[in-house]
Amino acid sequence: MSNSQRTLSSLLKVAAIALVAAAVYQELKKPPGEREWHGKVANFFPYEFRLPTWERLRERLWNPEDPRIFTEHVFGVGWAINFYTVLQKLQTSKDKPGTPTSPDS
Repeated sequence: MSNSQRTLSSLLKVAAIALVAAAVYQELKKPPGEREWHGKVANFFPYEFRLPTWERLRERLWNPEDPRIFTEHVFGVGWAINFYTVLQKLQTSKDKPGTPTSPDS
């Protein structure tokens, strides 16, 4: 691994730890009765610290009713992938006929 790759890797680890710390701090600032342990840091980075459930797992990773590719993580900070939507988009793009190329190109 090159020096620049190690530096980038270290920066990403520090950023991930900082986001987790910010999310925990955000929850701990709330009165105990108002802590939900899920939300967004800086109204952008989603976090989910509740124990995963099968329902939430399906809702975030295989949800035919959600057109988004990126959904909130099942547990942790960041995003998950809605594999149903990815599969649908891949099938749709495969079913479309390709654009014919001209003999000049």
